[in-house]
This record gives sequence, structure tokens and C-alpha cells, in this order.
Amino acid sequence: MAHHHMHDHGKDVKNIKVAFFLNFSFTLIELVGGVLTNSIAILSDAIHDFGDSLSLGLAWYFQKLAKRGKNRAYSYGYKRFSLIGAVVNSIVLVVGSIFILAEALPRLAAPEATHTEGMFLLAIIGVLVNGAAVFRLQRGHSINERVVSLHLLEDVLGWLAILVGAVVMHFCDLPVIDPILSIAIACFVLFNVFRNIRQTLRIILQGTPEDVDLERISTRLQELPGIEDVHDLHAWSMDGEYNVLTLHVTLHEARTMAELAALKATIRGILEKEHVQHATIEFETADEACQCQC
Repeated sequence: MAHHHMHDHGKDVKNIKVAFFLNFSFTLIELVGGVLTNSIAILSDAIHDFGDSLSLGLAWYFQKLAKRGKNRAYSYGYKRFSLIGAVVNSIVLVVGSIFILAEALPRLAAPEATHTEGMFLLAIIGVLVNGAAVFRLQRGHSINERVVSLHLLEDVLGWLAILVGAVVMHFCDLPVIDPILSIAIACFVLFNVFRNIRQTLRIILQGTPEDVDLERISTRLQELPGIEDVHDLHAWSMDGEYNVLTLHVTLHEARTMAELAALKATIRGILEKEHVQHATIEFETADEACQCQC
């Protein structure tokens, strides 16, 4: 299990690196293709992909930085630095989507003809390139990988829509489909970006991780022999996958150090099954004044 864990944490950086080069290379092709085909949908997606490329580069850097161990400045290490990449990624996509909407809305009233054959060819390449990047990241565990994978999946869906739109416009005189597709892509991206921002902010603000049930943990621990109460229970996540928990355990009676060590090992075993990777446990007796403040 430990070997598998280390392997995954080395693989995430490589996955994001490969996705970056795939995305950036195709962005350059999109920019040229969007101009040649006069398609606002393709240019919109090119701007979107350029933002993705910038964010992927930052995610790659911060994911590497997050591998550093703890030091005097950061006692928990650099795990939370990976969130910076996710935040920057989201901000770039919001700005890009707003720009896309500003460019596409006027074309609803005055749609322009597009080169549908070129759109069709670029759409096929877009599905293949972004699909390859999604496949590379789909088994990722870090929030950076999940955010990046989601954005690339959005690109695949967007290119599928452009592909269908190009076919329809090729056989029907409906150039308005191009700006409609562009607006739909932008709105879909904005919806998912705000969802990701909410998840990232929850981690930054030390919200309780979604996969950690404090009530269930408290109930399970109080069922152990010798434990009277569990309180001052707090949990938060460093980066969306490494969860930290602190708690006070009230005992029926005082115990020896050896007995406490055995009980602590039992508690840690339960916490590991509850998705907690790091725990600080404080023991106290019923007549001891608890110093907890919250």
C-alpha cells in the first residue's frame, strides 16, 4: 500500500506535465484554425485552452512544489501549495469565459459564415488530443489532477458539440449555431468552475472533509472499552486528499503509558478507515479540567 501511494504521488506530476504539453500544442493549432475558419466557437475554445495551458503549467509547478517535506516555515510541508494551482486555474477560466461571452453574444444578431470543413477537422483533432489528456489524468487522486481532468473533459464535450455543429452548418444555412455553441461552452465552463472554487475554498477555510464523518467517528470511538466521552473533535484537509484530525478522549479512569499506547493504536486504526491520515489524540480523565477553547 505504501509503495502504491508513493507511486501515485510521483505519477500525478508526470500526468499533469503530459497534459500540459498536449494542451498547449493543440492551443496553437486552434488559434490558427479559428482564424482560418472564421469560427468564434473555435476561437473561444482556443482562448479557453490557452487559459487551461497556463493553469496546467502552474498546476505542474505547484504539484511538484507540494512534494517537498516539512520545514521550519511549513510544519505540515507544502501539500497545500497544490491548491494555488487550482485557484489560479479557476480564475483564468472565469476571465476567459467572460471574454468568450462578450465576443459571442453580438454574433447572435449578426452571425458570420464559417468554414465548416475546417471546423470538422479541428473538432476531430480536438476530441482526440483532449481525450488523450483526460485518459492520462482520469485516475488521479489530487485535487489538482481532478480539476485539470474536469476542464479537459469539458474540452472534449465542447469539441463534440463543435463537431456536431459543423456537420449541421455544412448541410444547413444556420451560421448562428457557431455563436450559440460558443455561449453554451462558456456557460458550462463557468458552472463547473464555480463548483470547483467552492470545493477549493472549503479546503482553504479548513472545512470538514466531505469523506470524514465526525459523528460516526465519535460514536465508534465511544464504543471502545474504557472511553467515556470524545470531544473537541476537529478535522480538515491539507490538499483534498490528506486529512488531519484532532480530538480529546475522556477515560473512565487513569491508565498506564503502555495501556494508553495500545488504545491510541486502536483509535488510529479506526481513523485510518475513516479517511484520516494524521491524528493528534489527547487523553484526559473525567475529573480533569479540559482546556479546549472550541
